[in-house]
Amino acid sequence: MATDNRTRSLALIIVCQVMAMALWFSATAVVPALKAEGGLDDFTAGLFTSAVQAGFVIGTLCFALTGVADRFDPRRIFLISAEIAALANLAILALDPAGPVAIALRLVTGICMAGIYPIGMKLAASWAKGNVGLLVGALVGALALGSASPHLFVFAGGVDWRFTLALASASGAIAGILILAAAEGPAAKRAARFKISDVKAYWTNRGIRYANFGYLGHMWELYAMWAWIGFYFSLELGGAVDDPSAGATAALVTFGIVASGALGAVVAGWSADRVGRTAVTSFCMAASGSCALLIGFAAGLGPWWMGAVALVWGLTIVSDSAQFSASVTELSEPDRVGTMLTLQTCVGFLLTLATIQAVPWFAELLGWRHAFAPLAIGPFLGVVAMLRLRGFPEATKLAGGRR
Repeated sequence: MATDNRTRSLALIIVCQVMAMALWFSATAVVPALKAEGGLDDFTAGLFTSAVQAGFVIGTLCFALTGVADRFDPRRIFLISAEIAALANLAILALDPAGPVAIALRLVTGICMAGIYPIGMKLAASWAKGNVGLLVGALVGALALGSASPHLFVFAGGVDWRFTLALASASGAIAGILILAAAEGPAAKRAARFKISDVKAYWTNRGIRYANFGYLGHMWELYAMWAWIGFYFSLELGGAVDDPSAGATAALVTFGIVASGALGAVVAGWSADRVGRTAVTSFCMAASGSCALLIGFAAGLGPWWMGAVALVWGLTIVSDSAQFSASVTELSEPDRVGTMLTLQTCVGFLLTLATIQAVPWFAELLGWRHAFAPLAIGPFLGVVAMLRLRGFPEATKLAGGRR
C-alpha cells in the first residue's frame, strides 16, 4: 500500500510540475508572434523572460529568509502559488503585451514560481530511497518538458500568442488543484523555527558551496539558451518574424530541443545514482559548453547540422541540473533541505538575469551565429568546481559514496 501511495504521489508531482511550468516560458514562446504584431524590440523581448527570473529571485529570497519552504505544507504552497501565477499570466491578454503592466505581471508569475519549482523538488525528495538523483532528475525533466510546452502550444495555435497564454494559464491552474492529491513522503521534515544559520550554510558548508559553484556555471548557460534558441532558429529558418509558417516550424523545433532535456535529466539522474554526481555533472557541462561553442559553426554547414548540435545541446544543457539539487539535498541537514534548495535556485536565477539580457549584446558583437559562444564559460568553470568537490571528504555523502 505504501508503495502504491509513493508511485501515485510521485506521478502526480511530476505531472503537476509539467503543467505548472508551462507558465514560466509561455510569454517567451510567443515573442516571435509579438514581434510580428507589435514591433517588440530585443530588450523588451528579453524582459519577458528576465522579468520572470527576477520575480523568481525575489520569491526564493523571501522563502529562504523566512524558512517558509521548511515550515509549511508544500502542497498548499504549490496550490496558492500556481493559482496566482495562472491569473497573472492570463491577465496579460487584456493588456498591451509590450507595456510595463504586462512585464510586471511576468514578475508576479516569477515570484509565484518560487512556490512551485523548488517546492516540487522538496516534495519529490521526501520520497527518496537511495535514488534522490533519479527523483529530482524526473522533476527537472518535468521542468524541461513544461518549459518546452508553450512552444508546442504556439505550433498548435498557428502562432496565435493569445491561445498560448490562455492554455498555459489553464494548465497551471489545474496543476495547483491536482497537487493536493499527492502525499508527502516519509523523509519530509518540518523545521520548528527558522535560524539565520540556515542561510549561512549556503557559504560556510564547503560541500554545499562547491555544489552551488557548479550550479552557477550551469545556470550561466541554461536559461539564456532556452530564452533565445527559438528566436535564433526563426532567423536561421528564414525569418519567422515575417513568415508565420517558418515561425510555426521554429516553434516545433524549439519544443523538440527544450523537451529533449526531459530525457537527458532522467538518464543523468539514473546514472548519477550509480556512477556519481560529480562525474555526471562534469560530463554534462563539458558536453553542453562544447555545443554552445559549436552551434554557430554548425549553422554554417546547414540546418541539419545545426539541428543535430542543438538536439545534443538540449539533451545535455539541463540534464545535470537535478544533480546539483540532489547534491545539496544530501549535504544539508534534513530539516533544512527546503531552505537550501530555495537559496540555491535564488542565487542561480539571479545570475540568469544577466545572461539572458547579454545574449542580444553578444549578437551585436559577434553576430547571432556566435552569440551563444560566451555561454560556454559557465559550464567549463562548473566542471572545475565539481571536480574540486569530488576531492573533498564531504563528497562521500553524495550518491551513497559514489561522488
